[in-house]
Amino acid sequence: MAAPHEPRDDAEAPHTEEPASPEAEQDRAASEGSPQDFHSATLRGEDDDDTVSDNPDPKSAAEPDDVIREPGDVEPDTSDGESGEAVRVSHDGDDAPMDAEPTTKKRAALVYNPTKVDPEALRARVSEVAAEAGWAEPLFYETTVDDLGDDATRAALEEDVDAVLVAGGDGTVRAVAEALTSTGIPLTIVPSGTGNLLARNLNLPLDDTDAMIRATFEGKVHPTDTGIARIRRADGTVEEHGFVVMAGMGLDAAMIQNTRPELKKSVGWVAYVDGAARSLVNAKPFRVMYQLDGHGHRLHSAKVQSVLFANCGALPGGVALIPDASIADGVLDVAVIQPTGPFGWLGVWRSIWWDNTVLRRFRAGRRVLERRRDSSVRYLRGSGIELATAPAQPIELDGDDFGEATRIYTRIIEGGLAVALPASHDTSSL
Repeated sequence: MAAPHEPRDDAEAPHTEEPASPEAEQDRAASEGSPQDFHSATLRGEDDDDTVSDNPDPKSAAEPDDVIREPGDVEPDTSDGESGEAVRVSHDGDDAPMDAEPTTKKRAALVYNPTKVDPEALRARVSEVAAEAGWAEPLFYETTVDDLGDDATRAALEEDVDAVLVAGGDGTVRAVAEALTSTGIPLTIVPSGTGNLLARNLNLPLDDTDAMIRATFEGKVHPTDTGIARIRRADGTVEEHGFVVMAGMGLDAAMIQNTRPELKKSVGWVAYVDGAARSLVNAKPFRVMYQLDGHGHRLHSAKVQSVLFANCGALPGGVALIPDASIADGVLDVAVIQPTGPFGWLGVWRSIWWDNTVLRRFRAGRRVLERRRDSSVRYLRGSGIELATAPAQPIELDGDDFGEATRIYTRIIEGGLAVALPASHDTSSL
């Protein structure tokens, strides 16, 4: 077995430092200063080379005079153009004063029926006017067979838009208005359909698209009423939809069902005359039970051809179907149409075409109407009305077919829809 190697005489032995004596440690501390003394000196603003007192005054060491500054004690360095104000820096590096207002631009959305407008031209014009007004690029939504505009409008609301424009027929306007009801977001109607019923009742220009587009960005906002219809089907299912002009049960809804789409597309609202003639052939009166809100719990019964529930009452051609209806009075106007006898329909047409449209314009004519006793058209008013019948009857909302129902409850939401109007538009007659 090999013996362990012996250490060489010339090898360096590990250096071991002798522990310092207490007297030496005390001398070194006195020359270097303690950590506590260094901290106290720093608080007083002394340099490392300054002499530190062995017995610092705790009170003076804690003085904040040179540590905490009052606002205005130190002037900002403006040599490089800095203002000295705190700034907010965005994700792309832009900055703005912390107290500056947010710079997010307003944004509008356009919901349009591509079969009623020139989509490319309309989108371009809306974008141009929005840019002129300092708004962001608008959002655009096309309606489809499955979405008349309500879903598109709700999608726009999720994007926090500040205004919505609608271009299409009465059905598109109704769907968009339904989604905007009670949101406070203003609606601009760009007349595009054949009826333009809401635009007519608001006395809007029907042939000035540019004026209505500009109303979105530089016009005024006016509150208008909207209608709500809760419909119960024969199988017990219940639906709720909005309307802005009028809803109906009976002959008027059958007229909508019997109007030929191709004829409506070619001649406009006049096609409803053909639908009415086709409906009258098989028209039969039906019995309804109804109760008017605000008139107690009394039930009424009537044999009718049609019942109309109106938010506003003007039809194309200047026909005042329900003359007292106003779009901004918080009241639902109801017309119960119940012709009697072989010449009953003559009385209905006289009431609508002659009495409402002509005689009511003159004081003498109104006196004649007050003395006349005619039950072919009966007018009611209230905040809402519930009506039941059997069997189920056809229903329409703003000229759109909504199938059949055995019960319908309609009511008005006062000021439920904000509408954008040209700045100079007269609202005294609304």
